[in-house]
Amino acid sequence: PLALHMEIPSDLASVPAESPLPSSILRSLGDRSYDKRKHAALEIEVLIKGLREIDDTDRICSVIALLGQDFATSTNANHRKGGLIGLAATAIGLVEDIHLYLDALLPPVLHCLDDPESRVRYYSCESLYNVAKVARGSILRYFNQIFDGLCKLFADVDIDVKNGANLLDRLIKDVVTESESFDVERFIPLLQKFIRRSNPYIRQLLVGACHNIFVTLTLTVPGWITVLDSVPGVNMLDWLPDFLDGLFNMLSDSNREIRQAADSAIAGFLADIRRERRVEFCSMVGILVNQCQNKDRFNRLTAITWVKEFIKLGGDQLLLFYAELLGSVMHCISDSEAEIRQVAGSTNTELLELVRETDHDFELSPLLQTLTSELASNHIPTRMASLRWINMLLRKVASEMDQFISDILPSLLTTLSDEADDVVLSNIEVLARIALLSEREFQRVLGAIVRLFAEDRRLLEMRGSLIIRNLCVLLNAQSIYVSLALILREPPRLTRGSPAITGDSRTEATQDEASLERPQFDDLEFRSIMVQTLSLILLTARELDELRKLLRMSCKLNAPQEATELFVTLFSTWSHNPVATLGLCLIAQAYKLASSLVTLFSNVDISVGFLVQIDKLVQLLESPIFIHLRLQLLEVDATYHPFLLKSLYGLLMLLPQSTAFCTLSTRLATVSTLKSHLSQTARPTMNHVEANVHLKLLDVFNRVQRTYTAAKRRLSSQCRGECE
Repeated sequence: PLALHMEIPSDLASVPAESPLPSSILRSLGDRSYDKRKHAALEIEVLIKGLREIDDTDRICSVIALLGQDFATSTNANHRKGGLIGLAATAIGLVEDIHLYLDALLPPVLHCLDDPESRVRYYSCESLYNVAKVARGSILRYFNQIFDGLCKLFADVDIDVKNGANLLDRLIKDVVTESESFDVERFIPLLQKFIRRSNPYIRQLLVGACHNIFVTLTLTVPGWITVLDSVPGVNMLDWLPDFLDGLFNMLSDSNREIRQAADSAIAGFLADIRRERRVEFCSMVGILVNQCQNKDRFNRLTAITWVKEFIKLGGDQLLLFYAELLGSVMHCISDSEAEIRQVAGSTNTELLELVRETDHDFELSPLLQTLTSELASNHIPTRMASLRWINMLLRKVASEMDQFISDILPSLLTTLSDEADDVVLSNIEVLARIALLSEREFQRVLGAIVRLFAEDRRLLEMRGSLIIRNLCVLLNAQSIYVSLALILREPPRLTRGSPAITGDSRTEATQDEASLERPQFDDLEFRSIMVQTLSLILLTARELDELRKLLRMSCKLNAPQEATELFVTLFSTWSHNPVATLGLCLIAQAYKLASSLVTLFSNVDISVGFLVQIDKLVQLLESPIFIHLRLQLLEVDATYHPFLLKSLYGLLMLLPQSTAFCTLSTRLATVSTLKSHLSQTARPTMNHVEANVHLKLLDVFNRVQRTYTAAKRRLSSQCRGECE
């Protein structure tokens, strides 16, 4: 029956029983000549076809074993080449029965892919190609081993081997695409392994790029990731988290074709995500967050673009990852690349709106940790964005934010020293928002600001006015001033190392003199400077118009209790600075008290700083704020007029000959002399209650000033002791 189908070689009958192949084939198969080896392979093909016809399975297995064990693993390179050609011929001869022998055919072929001889590796690639071409779908159960071999071939240094690998790669892709039962789950771990490799040829294999075929012909071949996505029944989005990071890393490859191919694949997956109804966003968040901090700009741009799409598509699915996403956005919002900054800015807006509008509960702690750390960023846009977020959270979940104030307040206070005014202004808004939470938080914020000023005098000098004025605009100016006055009126610390200001403003209106016995001079000096700052704001800032109006009513007959209490409270604290105290009396039209106060200035240490403050006060008297005082100089018949004149003349007597002296002297010269006015006007009197109030206030002023005198003496004694 065999003779009816094909001609059996004449020496087949003479083959020894122990050898499945004739000796002539064996000799030719190991010959140096390629033609002889090829001829032997053709004879093996004919032989295998004949054996298949007679169903001689044992003989076929023997031939495969002989070729795989004696030839393909021989130490002789020509024998290995012959064995590989022979195995390819065997595969061709087996035709559709090849699936029965793949377990024997493939191992020696795959083994030779690692051969030290480049020509052996090429023949191994060629042999594998022929086996796959015949086996088609049957070979897929060995796909992982074949793919591993492909990666080795693509990384080969020999150009012929690479060209052969390209042909094999295209064939295997065709086979996989045709298949309806490809096991992608088994392949993914292998993909994860190789996608981390930086070898450009392996990357070309995975994502596709321009491959050189036979050196002269260039083709663009789709990568395996793209091919698998087109396989029926395979949705690569299900496995995207397993290889997305490696795909992103290819965006920074030095090879332009690989970058373009990776970008194309990533764009394709993003398009698929937009179309899919159900996508597992959460498992990819960590990858995108890391890529947003990649050194390569293209990685960062692509990653932040994905983050923006995730926020738009994922919505509340990303609830647990708000903090991580926010961290990546904050990093990119100050990127050196304008395009990345632009995308990050719009992404930040969308994420902020998503959190603002969500009705679901979310973890505040991780969000606030991220925002607090970003407040220390070196970049202004990041710090600004962090403050906007904190402000939004204080509005959205005020009751829940209360427990985190102690965690975020130190960072907010540090940010008050920021070099950028915009950051400081935004920070003040946040502090004002915290102060509105409750009376306790109001006092905590103001107390913390005072402590900060005490520790950082330069901040008080450079930004103190800006901070206090804006707090007065955002909050109630009267509450701000009363609280600050009570905080500053507390007993100074008695020993070094204890806090200068506690921030608890619940003290009595009057102080026990014993509580002021041995204060540190630094504390007193700070209080004096702080009062000077508050006084200057009070006497100049338009934002405090209402507060000044209330003060002007405080010393009138039938004055509202609120106004009187305000004046008394401020006076007690303002006593730490004599000039500020006088300015307070003048703005409150307490001219009787002011005239008495000027008399007491003879007991005050008249320093250069004191004279500078007097000079500034005289200049302020020429400002619109004090227009009422200047017009009252004309009311020569008023009961307060003598006291007003005495106060102003007292200022004049305190001033050295200077511009301020000339200004005030000229102003007073327009009014009749003091003597003539006193003669025309009956000396005013005060009722008993008013007199008592004035005496108490003057007593407070005297006690505070004695404290300063005692502190200066102790300081001088200490200095002399150190010198001795």
